[in-house]
Amino acid sequence: MKIIIAPDSFKDSLSAEGVAQAIAQGLTEVWPDAELVQCPMADGGEGTVESVLAACNGELRSQRVTGPLGGSVEARWGWLADSHTAIIEMAEASGLQLVPPGQRDACSSSTYGTGELIRAALDLGAERIILAIGGSATNDGGAGALQALGVQLFDAQDQPLPPGGLALAHLARISLEDLDPRLAQVRFEIAADVNNPLCGPHGASAIFGPQKGASPEQVKQLDAALGHFADHCAKVLPKDVREEPGSGAAGGLGFAAKAFLAAQFRAGVEVVAELVGLDAAVCGADLVITGEGRFDAQTLRGKTPFGVARIARQHGVPVIVIAGTLGDGYEQMYAHGVDAAFALPSGPMSLEQACSEAPRLLRERAADIARVWRVAALRS
Repeated sequence: MKIIIAPDSFKDSLSAEGVAQAIAQGLTEVWPDAELVQCPMADGGEGTVESVLAACNGELRSQRVTGPLGGSVEARWGWLADSHTAIIEMAEASGLQLVPPGQRDACSSSTYGTGELIRAALDLGAERIILAIGGSATNDGGAGALQALGVQLFDAQDQPLPPGGLALAHLARISLEDLDPRLAQVRFEIAADVNNPLCGPHGASAIFGPQKGASPEQVKQLDAALGHFADHCAKVLPKDVREEPGSGAAGGLGFAAKAFLAAQFRAGVEVVAELVGLDAAVCGADLVITGEGRFDAQTLRGKTPFGVARIARQHGVPVIVIAGTLGDGYEQMYAHGVDAAFALPSGPMSLEQACSEAPRLLRERAADIARVWRVAALRS
């Protein structure tokens, strides 16, 4: 019996590696001789670096960089020496989790620290940089990251622009004279599950600005500022990418990556699956178990269980999901390779209690699944 355990993290509870370990412990209670292959997963959001390094024996590095509101933060990133590949979670440097709710400011937050992480990867000799761009606190069109990499942005008085998306409304000139030449030798990939354009009713400001602290009036101002930024970028670049899917990801960092770094966009779960070798692991397996904190219709947008189920389906391997909660529309995943789904709680339970008891609950649900599977196998 070969079982692949490929879950995402359970937010505010366990890392993907912790979830996989708990599931494995539960399965072992029933199937002590089963071959259990743990492949911690992620979809480009928080935990991407951790999941990849756990599977690839990579090196976790740390860099002190500029946080989203200007303070100094310690940001972790991953390094795969054999392939000269850097895995950077922009949330480590420019993430929403770094800013308390009452201090979130979409108008002035900056991606400068993310650019500093890219620069650190260049210093190490990176030939491939994977940017996981979920969970941003920013709405600056990636301008801060570009400034950290040598792009100069000036106002009408030929003064450097201050940080933040709102300042882009005063942009008068872009200079690429000091853009780091090493960038041209690096293959950039963006790991994301967002396909919004940069501007408009479905753009970065309108869809994601409010959760980053923007008022309705500020959303309008930020949207106009990003459009103004894109207008000037079009004057110095051969192509205008503002309407391309994903340009609105991470407050427009997707736009900057596409426009200035020639980044290739891929579903985050696909990138992680490739790095951890999930396809090869699933080949010949009898069962795949995956999971996430909340399993619902949004999973169809490219979250971890969706990506895992797609790979398993190609190999004809059944998939079971264990989730913290089953939300509206989760049944839709049954048409996309998922065979069954189970929630952790066995009865009424607060969110705080479920999070604190997640290891035990995961073990119990995994053991329950193994027992049902064993009965079915005996009767077949």
